[in-house]
Amino acid sequence: MSVKIDKKITGFAVKNEADDAAKAAEAEAAAAKEIEHMHENVGRPDVLIGSTYKIKPPMSDHALYITINDIVLNPDTDHEMRRPYEIFLNSKNMDYFQWVVALTRVISAVFRKGGDVTFLVEEMKNVFDPKGGYFKPGGRFMPSLVAEMGYAIETHMKTIGLLQSEDMSEHQRQILDEKRDEYLEKKGETAKDGDFPESAQLCMKCHTKAVILMDGCMTCLNCGDSKCG
Repeated sequence: MSVKIDKKITGFAVKNEADDAAKAAEAEAAAAKEIEHMHENVGRPDVLIGSTYKIKPPMSDHALYITINDIVLNPDTDHEMRRPYEIFLNSKNMDYFQWVVALTRVISAVFRKGGDVTFLVEEMKNVFDPKGGYFKPGGRFMPSLVAEMGYAIETHMKTIGLLQSEDMSEHQRQILDEKRDEYLEKKGETAKDGDFPESAQLCMKCHTKAVILMDGCMTCLNCGDSKCG
């Protein structure tokens, strides 16, 4: 296609693809700087979105309620994100008062610091009570009350997209459910829907009492972990 030039040429330049790429990179970097990320100087809005989780440890007569409030960064843009901002714990059991207040303040400070705060989950889940843990309904073992709080925070982080769920496919879940029913029939045991056989052993991966001998191999009916690979 030819282009007719009616005006006098006063100058010219050769188009450079490298320069175009550099300009595009600069524009992208400038746009990235405008994206607000979580940091300790982010001011607290008047309204935060929150979720409350209830846990009931067997050693307490009262439940413990964990409330996590989130801040929304870059609202109404393609970069909108929810990040945990603060955490509160409440219970009628005053035995926990001192360490609950201390723990919530430390966790909230970590949330507001920004960066990758997901490490809190594993740190808390690996806290073991020297007096021994406890089993929750369904067979999941909790090594401590702090660990159960860690599981609650993990659930919340998955809900807001900060952590990714490692869910099994429907096909894998169906196979494990069929093997569970076969095992119950063979052993003459009964279990409620979603529960695991009473004779099942503790899985060291997901800490759930759901490991049975399946097809000659110890397999977890909850997470699918198998000694046979």
